[in-house]
Amino acid sequence: MTTKYPNLTAAQESLFLTLAGRALDSRLPRPFLGDVTSDRTISELEYDPSVFHILSTDLRDPRNKVFELAVRAKRLDEIVRRFVARQPEAVVLDLGAGLDNRMHRIGTPSDVDWYDVDFPEVVALRQQVLPQPANAHPVGVDLRTDHRWLDEISADRPAVIVADGLIPFLSQTDLVTLLSRLTRHFPCGELAFNGYTPLAVWAIKHLRIAGPLDVEAAVNPGFFNPHEPERWGVGLQLVEEIAIARAPEVADLPPVTRLVHRVAGRIRPVSRLVATVVLRYRFRRGNGGGER
Repeated sequence: MTTKYPNLTAAQESLFLTLAGRALDSRLPRPFLGDVTSDRTISELEYDPSVFHILSTDLRDPRNKVFELAVRAKRLDEIVRRFVARQPEAVVLDLGAGLDNRMHRIGTPSDVDWYDVDFPEVVALRQQVLPQPANAHPVGVDLRTDHRWLDEISADRPAVIVADGLIPFLSQTDLVTLLSRLTRHFPCGELAFNGYTPLAVWAIKHLRIAGPLDVEAAVNPGFFNPHEPERWGVGLQLVEEIAIARAPEVADLPPVTRLVHRVAGRIRPVSRLVATVVLRYRFRRGNGGGER
């Protein structure tokens, strides 16, 4: 029986952009990520990926359309996989998880508690279309307004926190408040997300590359310098800037795009403008975090 998805806000519907990117990637002869579950999910929901301009134009090689969405998900997977291998007692938080099945892609150990956090409507949809193992804990909240959901999660275990595509949809105040609460709650851990420069946020709003998304949904100003969050007083320390323009998967792009990425990848500021950057931070409770 076909599952029908509920009416969603513009910010909530952004989950279909990343889902569609992973799905289309899985159809390539040589996928970057290879997430066939995403393809099954989007087919079951009968969602048309062509509503997203970045995925629909006929002028782009299919590899170009999905490269950044798929490879940034792959890099975030690797960060989580390495962390739980070092910290088998860890908890994982996937913020703005949408319909991502990251937990299954990385083969999470049963001792690791995994929390997929998103709006209640999205979490209800997740529970319909994705498997829910015993150590998976869906959390349906509005991250902008609900400040009590962390109280239900153990505060004495290390945490790895990831957010794929979430940052533009949180105001700067909401983002800093959220990060402060996270770094104060857990004793230590890592935080990783794909960064957005002010130019990238401008493109979301004015070039309509995200298709049906309301331009008003992108409320974060973005930042260019990856050290900027270290100045927010939330206890973050940058440990890695992963430029997708320098990813080994660039070798599988068409010749022109491959050349653009390789040239841009040689100059760090240019690589931040040309392609996605995944940022990884470390934190420890008491090292400058804000109030809970």
